[in-house]
Amino acid sequence: MKNSLNLMAIFLLLISIISCKQESDKGEKDTSSKNTVSENYNISILLDLSDRISLEKNPNPTMEYFQRDLGYIKSVSEAFTQHLKSKRIRQIDDKMQLFFNPEPLDPEINTTAKNLRIVMDKNNASKNLLNSINTNYTAQTSKIYNSAIKDNHFIGSDIWNFLDTKVKDQCIKNEYRNILIVLTDGYMYHENTVIAEGNRTTYITPEFIRKNKLNTKDWDKKLHEQDYGFIKIGESLPNLEILVLGINPGKNNPYEEKVLKAYWTKWFTEMKVNRFEIKNADLPSNMDQIIKNFILNKS
Repeated sequence: MKNSLNLMAIFLLLISIISCKQESDKGEKDTSSKNTVSENYNISILLDLSDRISLEKNPNPTMEYFQRDLGYIKSVSEAFTQHLKSKRIRQIDDKMQLFFNPEPLDPEINTTAKNLRIVMDKNNASKNLLNSINTNYTAQTSKIYNSAIKDNHFIGSDIWNFLDTKVKDQCIKNEYRNILIVLTDGYMYHENTVIAEGNRTTYITPEFIRKNKLNTKDWDKKLHEQDYGFIKIGESLPNLEILVLGINPGKNNPYEEKVLKAYWTKWFTEMKVNRFEIKNADLPSNMDQIIKNFILNKS
């Protein structure tokens, strides 16, 4: 009888161990599946190649604005590779690309931009390729800026049109964490997209701010009561995170920075952007950790 009880106890113990293991395996499988999807990054960089980067019109003795852009892009690529290296090879399914709107007339710039579209997956990921991304991105983006500055024919940047007509198709993928990095001084204008609907516009310039008397201490009251802001685009963008870098308000109006950020904040909020931050044109060394924290989702 005693032996029978011992056998029964051992049998029940084995059943319990097997059952616990199955539950554990099931939990690990579910967690892995969930994390793999959330960890697939789709990063897009939108360059503003307007005269904001002109060495003649907007010189900066501390560090030229195009050099700041290059520093920001370097931080973005480093965050991207850091993310890739945190994953197992079989889990890698990530993308990074660079856009302009409109495309520059220089075919060399467009070719260089196409070479900066990176698609990484388990079939092409290797240690050598991962280690080359940062160097390649720095070198290739330097070519783009140097060419644009040398040409001295700045095409401007139609950011409003890009978000209205292109961002959904080009920057948002299902089952990815979609991140858009916008490099701009905060002003928005392109001759091909000049639309006004009441006090809503597709543009904002220093002249517009002065003309509409948004350069006084009552700017916030006027903006809200008279509904100033960017025209809302046709689509909501809840599957997109946006980081704006390089805000550079004019020095003659102490309220200019607040007005610019209010415009962008109102615009992103109305289009239901999942998460966004708007940062000034600070030195890359000061922005490095901010950029990496945003991309790597660290608060």
